[in-house]
Amino acid sequence: MPTSAPTTPKRGVALWFALAATGLMALAGCTSSGLGFLSAPDVGAAPVPQVQSQPLNGPPAGPTVGETFGTGPVRVALILPLTQNNAPSPIGVSMHNGAQLAIEESGMNDVTLMIVDDHGTPDGAAQAAQAVVGAGAEIILGPLLAADVREVGRIAKPAGRPVIAFSTDEGVAQPGVYLLSFLIESYADRIAEFAFSKGKKTFAVLAPQSDYGNIAVGEFQQAATKLGARVVTVARYTAGQPQTGVQELASAPGGFDAVFVAEQADGMPALAQALAGSGLKAQILGTGVWNDPRVLRLPALQGAWFAAPDDAGYTAFAQRYKTRFNGDPLRLATLAYDAASLTAALARTQGAQRFSTATLTNPSGFNGIDGVFRFTPDGPNERGLAVKQISAGTASTIAPAPPRFPGS
Repeated sequence: MPTSAPTTPKRGVALWFALAATGLMALAGCTSSGLGFLSAPDVGAAPVPQVQSQPLNGPPAGPTVGETFGTGPVRVALILPLTQNNAPSPIGVSMHNGAQLAIEESGMNDVTLMIVDDHGTPDGAAQAAQAVVGAGAEIILGPLLAADVREVGRIAKPAGRPVIAFSTDEGVAQPGVYLLSFLIESYADRIAEFAFSKGKKTFAVLAPQSDYGNIAVGEFQQAATKLGARVVTVARYTAGQPQTGVQELASAPGGFDAVFVAEQADGMPALAQALAGSGLKAQILGTGVWNDPRVLRLPALQGAWFAAPDDAGYTAFAQRYKTRFNGDPLRLATLAYDAASLTAALARTQGAQRFSTATLTNPSGFNGIDGVFRFTPDGPNERGLAVKQISAGTASTIAPAPPRFPGS
Protein backbone atom coordinates (compact mmCIF):
# COMPACT_ATOMS: atom_id res chain seq x y z
CA MET A 1 0.00 0.00 0.00
CA PRO A 2 1.22 3.57 -0.58
CA THR A 3 3.01 5.21 2.31
CA SER A 4 2.61 8.78 3.44
CA ALA A 5 4.52 11.26 1.35
CA PRO A 6 7.18 13.53 2.82
CA THR A 7 5.99 16.99 3.70
CA THR A 8 7.85 18.77 0.89
CA PRO A 9 5.09 20.75 -0.88
CA LYS A 10 3.48 19.56 -4.05
CA ARG A 11 5.68 17.47 -6.27
CA GLY A 12 3.33 17.14 -9.25
CA VAL A 13 3.70 14.47 -11.90
CA ALA A 14 4.75 16.00 -15.23
CA LEU A 15 1.91 17.00 -17.56
CA TRP A 16 3.30 18.22 -20.87
CA PHE A 17 1.75 18.97 -24.17
CA ALA A 18 3.12 20.03 -27.53
CA LEU A 19 1.04 22.23 -29.79
CA ALA A 20 2.23 21.85 -33.37
CA ALA A 21 0.15 24.73 -34.68
CA THR A 22 2.00 27.27 -32.56
CA GLY A 23 5.31 25.52 -32.05
CA LEU A 24 4.87 25.99 -28.31
CA MET A 25 5.56 23.30 -25.74
CA ALA A 26 4.42 23.74 -22.17
CA LEU A 27 5.90 21.53 -19.50
CA ALA A 28 4.61 20.83 -16.03
CA GLY A 29 7.52 20.71 -13.66
CA CYS A 30 8.17 20.36 -9.97
CA THR A 31 8.69 23.57 -8.05
CA SER A 32 9.10 24.35 -4.40
CA SER A 33 5.77 26.16 -4.34
CA GLY A 34 3.64 23.75 -6.30
CA LEU A 35 2.95 22.24 -9.67
CA GLY A 36 4.10 24.81 -12.19
CA PHE A 37 3.76 24.98 -15.97
CA LEU A 38 6.97 26.23 -17.51
CA SER A 39 7.38 27.34 -21.10
CA ALA A 40 10.02 25.60 -23.18
CA PRO A 41 12.72 27.71 -24.88
CA ASP A 42 11.21 30.12 -27.38
CA VAL A 43 10.88 28.63 -30.86
CA GLY A 44 9.36 31.61 -32.59
CA ALA A 45 5.77 31.17 -31.49
CA ALA A 46 3.51 34.19 -31.43
CA PRO A 47 2.67 35.58 -27.98
CA VAL A 48 -0.11 33.67 -26.28
CA PRO A 49 -3.24 35.84 -25.89
CA GLN A 50 -4.43 36.64 -22.41
CA VAL A 51 -7.18 34.48 -20.93
CA GLN A 52 -10.56 36.13 -21.10
CA SER A 53 -12.75 36.50 -18.02
CA GLN A 54 -15.95 35.55 -19.86
CA PRO A 55 -16.79 32.33 -21.70
CA LEU A 56 -15.49 32.17 -25.25
CA ASN A 57 -19.00 31.62 -26.59
CA GLY A 58 -22.53 31.85 -25.31
CA PRO A 59 -24.13 34.35 -22.91
CA PRO A 60 -22.33 35.85 -19.91
CA ALA A 61 -21.83 33.40 -17.08
CA GLY A 62 -24.27 33.19 -14.21
CA PRO A 63 -23.28 32.42 -10.61
CA THR A 64 -21.09 29.39 -10.03
CA VAL A 65 -22.77 26.11 -9.12
CA GLY A 66 -21.73 23.17 -6.98
CA GLU A 67 -18.58 23.06 -4.88
CA THR A 68 -15.80 25.27 -6.23
CA PHE A 69 -12.02 25.13 -6.12
CA GLY A 70 -9.66 27.74 -7.51
CA THR A 71 -10.14 31.41 -8.24
CA GLY A 72 -9.23 31.62 -11.92
CA PRO A 73 -11.26 33.40 -14.61
CA VAL A 74 -11.83 30.23 -16.70
CA ARG A 75 -14.71 28.13 -15.43
CA VAL A 76 -14.41 24.36 -15.70
CA ALA A 77 -17.09 21.87 -14.64
CA LEU A 78 -16.59 18.40 -13.19
CA ILE A 79 -19.66 16.15 -13.10
CA LEU A 80 -19.34 13.06 -10.89
CA PRO A 81 -21.55 10.49 -9.11
CA LEU A 82 -20.74 11.88 -5.67
CA THR A 83 -23.81 10.10 -4.30
CA GLN A 84 -25.71 7.07 -5.54
CA ASN A 85 -28.91 5.69 -4.05
CA ASN A 86 -28.82 8.47 -1.44
CA ALA A 87 -25.42 7.36 -0.13
CA PRO A 88 -21.90 8.68 -0.73
CA SER A 89 -20.15 7.06 -3.69
CA PRO A 90 -16.55 6.03 -2.86
CA ILE A 91 -15.58 6.32 -6.54
CA GLY A 92 -17.12 9.75 -6.87
CA VAL A 93 -15.52 11.01 -3.67
CA SER A 94 -12.07 9.70 -4.64
CA MET A 95 -12.30 11.32 -8.09
CA HIS A 96 -13.50 14.55 -6.46
CA ASN A 97 -10.42 14.52 -4.24
CA GLY A 98 -8.14 13.79 -7.18
CA ALA A 99 -9.43 16.82 -9.05
CA GLN A 100 -9.21 18.99 -5.95
CA LEU A 101 -5.59 17.96 -5.48
CA ALA A 102 -4.82 18.87 -9.09
CA ILE A 103 -6.25 22.36 -8.72
CA GLU A 104 -4.44 22.92 -5.45
CA GLU A 105 -1.15 21.79 -6.96
CA SER A 106 -1.66 23.94 -10.06
CA GLY A 107 -1.71 27.10 -7.96
CA MET A 108 -5.48 27.82 -7.87
CA ASN A 109 -5.20 30.89 -10.11
CA ASP A 110 -6.01 29.65 -13.62
CA VAL A 111 -9.44 28.05 -13.36
CA THR A 112 -12.45 27.89 -11.13
CA LEU A 113 -13.48 24.25 -10.94
CA MET A 114 -17.17 23.63 -10.26
CA ILE A 115 -17.91 20.08 -9.01
CA VAL A 116 -21.52 18.96 -9.40
CA ASP A 117 -23.18 15.69 -8.37
CA ASP A 118 -25.12 13.75 -11.03
CA HIS A 119 -26.25 11.09 -8.50
CA GLY A 120 -25.20 8.39 -10.97
CA THR A 121 -28.32 8.83 -13.13
CA PRO A 122 -28.91 10.14 -16.66
CA ASP A 123 -31.48 12.64 -15.40
CA GLY A 124 -29.04 13.88 -12.79
CA ALA A 125 -26.32 14.20 -15.43
CA ALA A 126 -28.61 16.20 -17.72
CA GLN A 127 -29.54 18.56 -14.90
CA ALA A 128 -25.90 18.97 -13.93
CA ALA A 129 -24.91 19.71 -17.53
CA GLN A 130 -27.61 22.35 -17.89
CA ALA A 131 -26.50 23.96 -14.62
CA VAL A 132 -22.81 24.16 -15.48
CA VAL A 133 -23.43 25.44 -19.01
CA GLY A 134 -25.59 28.17 -17.51
CA ALA A 135 -22.83 28.93 -15.03
CA GLY A 136 -20.35 29.56 -17.82
CA ALA A 137 -18.32 26.35 -17.84
CA GLU A 138 -16.13 26.38 -20.96
CA ILE A 139 -15.41 22.65 -20.76
CA ILE A 140 -17.05 19.78 -18.89
CA LEU A 141 -15.05 16.99 -17.23
CA GLY A 142 -16.97 13.77 -16.56
CA PRO A 143 -19.30 12.13 -15.99
CA LEU A 144 -18.32 8.52 -15.31
CA LEU A 145 -21.16 6.29 -16.50
CA ALA A 146 -21.91 5.76 -20.19
CA ALA A 147 -25.60 6.66 -20.05
CA ASP A 148 -24.73 9.83 -18.15
CA VAL A 149 -22.07 10.79 -20.70
CA ARG A 150 -24.67 10.56 -23.46
CA GLU A 151 -26.92 13.02 -21.64
CA VAL A 152 -24.10 15.46 -20.95
CA GLY A 153 -22.98 15.31 -24.58
CA ARG A 154 -26.54 15.93 -25.76
CA ILE A 155 -26.58 19.22 -23.84
CA ALA A 156 -22.95 20.27 -24.14
CA LYS A 157 -22.47 19.89 -27.90
CA PRO A 158 -25.17 22.37 -29.01
CA ALA A 159 -23.76 24.80 -26.45
CA GLY A 160 -20.27 24.45 -27.96
CA ARG A 161 -18.76 22.98 -24.78
CA PRO A 162 -16.28 20.12 -25.20
CA VAL A 163 -16.51 17.17 -22.81
CA ILE A 164 -13.73 15.01 -21.37
CA ALA A 165 -15.53 12.03 -19.86
CA PHE A 166 -14.44 8.94 -17.92
CA SER A 167 -16.59 6.13 -19.34
CA THR A 168 -14.90 3.00 -20.69
CA ASP A 169 -17.66 2.58 -23.31
CA GLU A 170 -16.16 3.81 -26.56
CA GLY A 171 -19.66 3.95 -28.02
CA VAL A 172 -20.38 7.21 -26.19
CA ALA A 173 -17.37 8.98 -27.69
CA GLN A 174 -17.86 11.39 -30.58
CA PRO A 175 -16.20 14.55 -31.89
CA GLY A 176 -16.27 16.96 -28.99
CA VAL A 177 -16.95 14.22 -26.42
CA TYR A 178 -13.57 12.74 -25.54
CA LEU A 179 -12.78 9.80 -23.27
CA LEU A 180 -9.90 9.90 -20.80
CA SER A 181 -10.60 6.39 -19.49
CA PHE A 182 -8.63 3.17 -19.84
CA LEU A 183 -10.08 1.56 -22.96
CA ILE A 184 -9.89 -2.12 -23.85
CA GLU A 185 -8.81 -1.07 -27.33
CA SER A 186 -5.50 0.37 -26.07
CA TYR A 187 -4.80 -2.72 -23.97
CA ALA A 188 -5.50 -5.08 -26.88
CA ASP A 189 -3.34 -3.12 -29.31
CA ARG A 190 -0.36 -2.90 -26.95
CA ILE A 191 -0.29 -6.55 -25.89
CA ALA A 192 -0.71 -7.74 -29.49
CA GLU A 193 2.20 -5.58 -30.64
CA PHE A 194 4.43 -6.79 -27.81
CA ALA A 195 3.61 -10.47 -28.31
CA PHE A 196 4.26 -10.15 -32.04
CA SER A 197 7.62 -8.53 -31.32
CA LYS A 198 8.48 -11.59 -29.23
CA GLY A 199 7.82 -13.97 -32.11
CA LYS A 200 4.17 -14.81 -31.47
CA LYS A 201 2.57 -15.05 -34.92
CA THR A 202 -0.60 -17.08 -34.37
CA PHE A 203 -3.14 -16.21 -31.70
CA ALA A 204 -6.28 -17.49 -30.06
CA VAL A 205 -8.81 -15.29 -28.27
CA LEU A 206 -10.85 -16.31 -25.23
CA ALA A 207 -13.66 -13.98 -24.18
CA PRO A 208 -17.06 -13.96 -22.49
CA GLN A 209 -20.27 -13.27 -24.38
CA SER A 210 -20.57 -9.63 -23.29
CA ASP A 211 -20.19 -6.13 -24.65
CA TYR A 212 -16.70 -6.01 -23.15
CA GLY A 213 -15.83 -9.32 -24.77
CA ASN A 214 -17.21 -8.24 -28.14
CA ILE A 215 -15.10 -5.09 -28.18
CA ALA A 216 -11.97 -6.92 -27.03
CA VAL A 217 -12.30 -9.66 -29.66
CA GLY A 218 -12.85 -7.20 -32.49
CA GLU A 219 -9.97 -4.96 -31.49
CA PHE A 220 -7.49 -7.79 -31.01
CA GLN A 221 -8.40 -9.26 -34.38
CA GLN A 222 -7.83 -5.88 -36.04
CA ALA A 223 -4.52 -5.42 -34.23
CA ALA A 224 -3.30 -8.86 -35.31
CA THR A 225 -4.26 -8.22 -38.92
CA LYS A 226 -2.35 -4.92 -38.96
CA LEU A 227 0.72 -6.70 -37.61
CA GLY A 228 0.54 -9.46 -40.19
CA ALA A 229 -0.32 -12.10 -37.57
CA ARG A 230 -3.28 -14.49 -37.56
CA VAL A 231 -6.08 -15.16 -35.09
CA VAL A 232 -6.75 -18.83 -35.72
CA THR A 233 -9.33 -19.53 -32.98
CA VAL A 234 -11.90 -17.41 -31.14
CA ALA A 235 -13.61 -19.14 -28.21
CA ARG A 236 -16.57 -17.46 -26.52
CA TYR A 237 -18.37 -18.55 -23.37
CA THR A 238 -21.32 -17.54 -21.24
CA ALA A 239 -20.25 -15.08 -18.57
CA GLY A 240 -19.23 -16.95 -15.44
CA GLN A 241 -18.83 -20.26 -17.27
CA PRO A 242 -15.35 -20.18 -18.85
CA GLN A 243 -14.90 -23.97 -18.91
CA THR A 244 -16.61 -24.29 -22.30
CA GLY A 245 -14.36 -21.69 -23.89
CA VAL A 246 -11.21 -23.20 -22.42
CA GLN A 247 -12.22 -26.66 -23.61
CA GLU A 248 -12.79 -25.31 -27.11
CA LEU A 249 -9.28 -23.85 -27.14
CA ALA A 250 -7.73 -27.03 -25.81
CA SER A 251 -9.28 -29.07 -28.63
CA ALA A 252 -8.62 -26.54 -31.42
CA PRO A 253 -6.61 -28.06 -34.28
CA GLY A 254 -3.28 -26.62 -35.36
CA GLY A 255 -2.30 -24.86 -32.16
CA PHE A 256 -1.33 -21.23 -31.54
CA ASP A 257 1.53 -19.28 -29.98
CA ALA A 258 -0.47 -17.16 -27.52
CA VAL A 259 -4.01 -16.71 -26.25
CA PHE A 260 -5.50 -13.27 -25.51
CA VAL A 261 -7.90 -13.56 -22.56
CA ALA A 262 -10.46 -10.73 -22.43
CA GLU A 263 -11.81 -11.37 -18.95
CA GLN A 264 -12.09 -8.88 -16.11
CA ALA A 265 -10.66 -9.32 -12.62
CA ASP A 266 -13.86 -10.65 -11.04
CA GLY A 267 -14.07 -13.47 -13.57
CA MET A 268 -10.44 -14.51 -13.50
CA PRO A 269 -10.44 -16.98 -10.58
CA ALA A 270 -12.93 -19.27 -12.35
CA LEU A 271 -11.15 -18.87 -15.66
CA ALA A 272 -7.74 -19.59 -14.13
CA GLN A 273 -9.13 -22.75 -12.56
CA ALA A 274 -10.38 -23.89 -15.96
CA LEU A 275 -6.99 -23.11 -17.53
CA ALA A 276 -5.13 -25.06 -14.84
CA GLY A 277 -6.70 -28.35 -15.90
CA SER A 278 -6.74 -27.72 -19.65
CA GLY A 279 -3.21 -28.62 -20.65
CA LEU A 280 -2.85 -25.41 -22.68
CA LYS A 281 0.81 -24.42 -23.14
CA ALA A 282 0.44 -21.14 -25.07
CA GLN A 283 1.58 -17.78 -23.70
CA ILE A 284 -1.33 -16.08 -21.90
CA LEU A 285 -2.01 -12.41 -22.71
CA GLY A 286 -4.28 -9.99 -20.86
CA THR A 287 -5.18 -6.39 -20.05
CA GLY A 288 -4.60 -3.82 -17.36
CA VAL A 289 -7.61 -4.94 -15.33
CA TRP A 290 -5.42 -7.87 -14.27
CA ASN A 291 -3.19 -5.56 -12.22
CA ASP A 292 -5.15 -6.68 -9.19
CA PRO A 293 -3.91 -8.81 -6.26
CA ARG A 294 -6.76 -11.28 -6.83
CA VAL A 295 -5.43 -11.98 -10.32
CA LEU A 296 -1.70 -11.75 -9.69
CA ARG A 297 -1.70 -14.59 -7.17
CA LEU A 298 -3.59 -17.09 -9.35
CA PRO A 299 -1.24 -20.04 -10.06
CA ALA A 300 -2.45 -20.57 -13.65
CA LEU A 301 -1.49 -16.99 -14.56
CA GLN A 302 2.12 -17.03 -13.42
CA GLY A 303 4.16 -16.05 -16.47
CA ALA A 304 1.24 -14.26 -18.18
CA TRP A 305 1.81 -10.92 -19.93
CA PHE A 306 -0.58 -7.98 -19.78
CA ALA A 307 -0.62 -4.34 -20.88
CA ALA A 308 -1.06 -1.66 -18.21
CA PRO A 309 0.05 1.85 -17.28
CA ASP A 310 3.40 2.24 -15.56
CA ASP A 311 3.07 2.30 -11.78
CA ALA A 312 5.55 5.05 -10.94
CA GLY A 313 3.21 7.96 -11.58
CA TYR A 314 0.36 6.40 -9.66
CA THR A 315 2.60 5.56 -6.70
CA ALA A 316 3.75 9.18 -6.39
CA PHE A 317 0.19 10.44 -6.80
CA ALA A 318 -1.12 8.03 -4.15
CA GLN A 319 1.46 9.30 -1.66
CA ARG A 320 0.43 12.92 -2.18
CA TYR A 321 -3.25 11.98 -2.06
CA LYS A 322 -2.80 10.12 1.22
CA THR A 323 -0.97 13.05 2.77
CA ARG A 324 -3.72 15.46 1.70
CA PHE A 325 -6.82 13.33 2.41
CA ASN A 326 -5.56 10.79 4.97
CA GLY A 327 -6.59 7.81 2.87
CA ASP A 328 -5.72 5.84 -0.23
CA PRO A 329 -7.20 6.85 -3.61
CA LEU A 330 -9.25 4.54 -5.77
CA ARG A 331 -7.60 3.85 -9.11
CA LEU A 332 -9.91 6.12 -11.14
CA ALA A 333 -8.88 9.17 -9.11
CA THR A 334 -5.96 9.69 -11.51
CA LEU A 335 -8.37 10.34 -14.37
CA ALA A 336 -9.97 13.26 -12.54
CA TYR A 337 -6.54 14.54 -11.52
CA ASP A 338 -5.24 14.46 -15.08
CA ALA A 339 -8.37 16.08 -16.50
CA ALA A 340 -8.26 18.94 -13.99
CA SER A 341 -4.49 19.40 -14.42
CA LEU A 342 -4.85 19.50 -18.19
CA THR A 343 -7.56 22.16 -18.17
CA ALA A 344 -5.57 24.31 -15.74
CA ALA A 345 -2.48 24.03 -17.95
CA LEU A 346 -4.37 24.91 -21.11
CA ALA A 347 -6.13 27.82 -19.43
CA ARG A 348 -2.77 29.17 -18.29
CA THR A 349 -0.95 28.93 -21.60
CA GLN A 350 -3.26 28.71 -24.60
CA GLY A 351 -5.49 31.74 -24.40
CA ALA A 352 -8.48 31.73 -26.73
CA GLN A 353 -7.48 28.32 -28.17
CA ARG A 354 -7.35 26.64 -24.76
CA PHE A 355 -10.17 24.15 -25.34
CA SER A 356 -10.37 24.18 -29.13
CA THR A 357 -10.57 20.95 -31.09
CA ALA A 358 -7.06 21.46 -32.45
CA THR A 359 -5.65 21.90 -28.95
CA LEU A 360 -7.44 18.94 -27.38
CA THR A 361 -6.67 16.55 -30.25
CA ASN A 362 -3.08 17.59 -30.83
CA PRO A 363 -1.29 14.42 -32.03
CA SER A 364 1.65 14.96 -29.67
CA GLY A 365 -0.75 14.37 -26.81
CA PHE A 366 -0.29 14.89 -23.09
CA ASN A 367 1.61 13.21 -20.28
CA GLY A 368 -0.30 12.54 -17.08
CA ILE A 369 -0.19 10.38 -13.99
CA ASP A 370 -0.59 7.19 -16.02
CA GLY A 371 1.72 8.14 -18.89
CA VAL A 372 1.18 9.62 -22.33
CA PHE A 373 -2.30 9.88 -23.80
CA ARG A 374 -3.98 11.68 -26.66
CA PHE A 375 -7.56 12.20 -27.77
CA THR A 376 -8.48 11.10 -31.26
CA PRO A 377 -10.70 13.41 -33.33
CA ASP A 378 -13.66 11.03 -33.08
CA GLY A 379 -13.50 10.97 -29.27
CA PRO A 380 -11.65 7.90 -27.91
CA ASN A 381 -8.07 8.03 -26.69
CA GLU A 382 -4.76 6.33 -27.26
CA ARG A 383 -2.38 5.59 -24.39
CA GLY A 384 1.25 4.66 -24.05
CA LEU A 385 1.23 1.47 -21.99
CA ALA A 386 3.82 -0.78 -20.41
CA VAL A 387 3.79 -4.59 -20.55
CA LYS A 388 3.99 -6.52 -17.29
CA GLN A 389 4.65 -10.14 -16.47
CA ILE A 390 3.04 -11.97 -13.56
CA SER A 391 5.54 -13.86 -11.44
CA ALA A 392 5.47 -15.03 -7.82
CA GLY A 393 2.20 -13.19 -7.25
CA THR A 394 3.44 -9.80 -8.41
CA ALA A 395 3.65 -7.90 -11.70
CA SER A 396 6.98 -6.65 -13.00
CA THR A 397 7.53 -4.45 -16.04
CA ILE A 398 9.15 -6.27 -18.96
CA ALA A 399 8.58 -3.50 -21.54
CA PRO A 400 8.32 0.14 -20.45
CA ALA A 401 5.64 2.50 -21.62
CA PRO A 402 6.77 4.85 -24.42
CA PRO A 403 7.60 8.36 -23.20
CA ARG A 404 5.95 9.91 -26.26
CA PHE A 405 3.94 8.99 -29.32
CA PRO A 406 5.69 8.19 -32.61
CA GLY A 407 6.58 11.36 -34.47
CA SER A 408 6.14 13.62 -31.43
